[in-house]
Amino acid sequence: MQTPWGSLPVCDTHVHFFSHRFFASLATQKHVPIDSLSTLLHFTIPPPEAEDLADVWHAELDRHQVNRAALIASMPGDEESVSTAVARHPGRFRGFFLFDPTAPGAPARLETALASGRLHGVCLFPAMHRYSVAEERVRFVFDIAKGHPGTIVFVHCGVLSVGIRAKLGLPSLFDMRFSNPIDLHAVALAYPQLNFIVPHFGAGYFREALMLCDLCPNVYLDTSSSNRWVRFQPEAFDLAAVFRRALDVCGPERLLFGSDSSFLPRGWNQAIFSVQAQTLFDMGVREAHAALIFGGNFNRLFP
Repeated sequence: MQTPWGSLPVCDTHVHFFSHRFFASLATQKHVPIDSLSTLLHFTIPPPEAEDLADVWHAELDRHQVNRAALIASMPGDEESVSTAVARHPGRFRGFFLFDPTAPGAPARLETALASGRLHGVCLFPAMHRYSVAEERVRFVFDIAKGHPGTIVFVHCGVLSVGIRAKLGLPSLFDMRFSNPIDLHAVALAYPQLNFIVPHFGAGYFREALMLCDLCPNVYLDTSSSNRWVRFQPEAFDLAAVFRRALDVCGPERLLFGSDSSFLPRGWNQAIFSVQAQTLFDMGVREAHAALIFGGNFNRLFP
């Protein structure tokens, strides 16, 4: 892809795979037919077959010259959709899936998902499902993940809001008591063979995310979304300040570009990439370091 440094390979660590099953679940919660969501949301409702949606995203990444991407199944129990997409385009996609470790039968479900070989990232949302990653009852997640080399554990921290639920007037009864990256500290130390990703620079817990990264070399930050959490910081703080501090603590080797793309017809969020690339270029970041952030680190974690 063309960037301010010239042509660089770009990989996206954070693309939501909003499947037909995902929209069907929302329609059930809203008590409306699934077809009506298109009017309510101004989104395109994908076809029932995950292969077809995988083809759409494959073409979308082609259009933007994005080499590879991690697709995230964005509701518990929808890992099959992403697994199908990865099977359809194994060179293009890596599969992440939202996982609730407090659900009945969770250990067996996780083992089955990772044994398929098509799913590579376990996504934990502690505030959503109301648990701490430090609790003994979720230890099985890390034990199972370490038994499947190459698996990463993605832990959402900080502010959590689901725009599509808000747009539909559906409640999001999350609990931010479980959002602190510090909760991951002892876990990351106990599982040095596992790599962890904290998205959105910690989404408001930036200081704590940096402390975690400084102490745990197996923790990465992803740069995804508009990073509106910056408005909670002092007034002089902006995206350049975020990158400067993150580079100082983590180095370019532990930052992963993410767009937080999700719905169609918008597709891949070029604007997020453009702002982040221009910000880093204006800061004087070297091409070699930009190449790591925008693709090299992804390819190292997911060869």
